[in-house]
Amino acid sequence: MSWIQCRDGKRVRRFFNKAAWLGWVCIAFSMAMGVPSPLLSKAHAHPHVFIVQRLNLVFDEKGLAGIKVRWKMDDMFASMIAGDHDQNRNGTLEPDEVQSVRENAFIFIREFNFFTFIKIDNRPFQVKFIRDFNATLENGRLVYEFFIPCHVKATDIYKKVSVSTYDPSYYTAIFFAKKNPVALTAADAFELKTAIREDPDTKIYFDMIHPWTLFMEFRKKT
Repeated sequence: MSWIQCRDGKRVRRFFNKAAWLGWVCIAFSMAMGVPSPLLSKAHAHPHVFIVQRLNLVFDEKGLAGIKVRWKMDDMFASMIAGDHDQNRNGTLEPDEVQSVRENAFIFIREFNFFTFIKIDNRPFQVKFIRDFNATLENGRLVYEFFIPCHVKATDIYKKVSVSTYDPSYYTAIFFAKKNPVALTAADAFELKTAIREDPDTKIYFDMIHPWTLFMEFRKKT
């Protein structure tokens, strides 16, 4: 197994203004209310929310079972979410507060495949739902975790799976973590080839950006 790491969290900006974050909230609100928002246009799409992610590829006895996603948000976005949903101001998101985050801040990206675009043998796999959502505050940083069911049965021939995580509007920028960007769970029964690199076949933001993508091939061990 080999990793090609081309971009990391060091390039994630640490300074954000409140107005930019409110623009992101306007998008979510507009989507929820069905009202068009000018911020949805590409002209306003330069990133204002920044995420460092790690992916965990989860296997079972048949093959790939799904992908566990972990996103760590930038400081400003985290402070705004905490301000809105940490009602008792104790620095911890309790179960009812996590549910509030899910329903009022997270679920809107369902319209965009939860920012996760998967291909199986070059055919798109639509992410219709997720499970096991959780939100936590770690030293003031907001972390989202959720699981995407995606069953791909292993065969004697390599199956190809790619996972590209991005916001089509490019309002949110998502980077792979510098260290340990991808983990494997229960993968001992399979042979794997992996790499992280730009996807030359996908373009966003005036066709100028190629999202960073995890490419994986796996098969039964012979």
